Amino acid sequence: MNRKSLVNTLVVSTLAMIICGPAMAEGDTQGQIDAIKGVIPKFAVPMREVGDRFQNMYFAVEGGNWALAAYMSKYMNAAMKPASLTKPKEYESWKKFYEESFTPVNTAIQAKDKKGFESAYSKVMGKCSDCHDKMDYGFIKVVKMKMPADVGIEYKLNSEPDAVPK
Repeated sequence: MNRKSLVNTLVVSTLAMIICGPAMAEGDTQGQIDAIKGVIPKFAVPMREVGDRFQNMYFAVEGGNWALAAYMSKYMNAAMKPASLTKPKEYESWKKFYEESFTPVNTAIQAKDKKGFESAYSKVMGKCSDCHDKMDYGFIKVVKMKMPADVGIEYKLNSEPDAVPK
């Protein structure tokens, strides 16, 4: 086992002992699983990150920072991964949305097609709000912000979309 794997194993084991407490001592595997799942963000917490990254993506494209736009999209999707455990039904809706509805946004980013991006981005905003309606969160309407969610990033930086590490 390499050093990084060993450290990761120790960290996860330590967290599991802290989180699971009594269930660990009793060997209650299901209790351990439930305790760990109980502290993983459900849907709203990662969705907040999705919203911020979605807004930042727009400003990255406006500034010609295509790598940042691609990065925001990649990690916007990754932010929802905890929901695959905590809210699997809702996660499947997210996964379908990202793989289908969001594809034109990603395609425009990869092509550095600003006009195509703006069109796809606007359509996705409407689809986000439609999805919120269907999930009984109709009070959440997505709008384009006047400034990015994260103001501590350089958005006006010429970059290529394929510069994002795999």
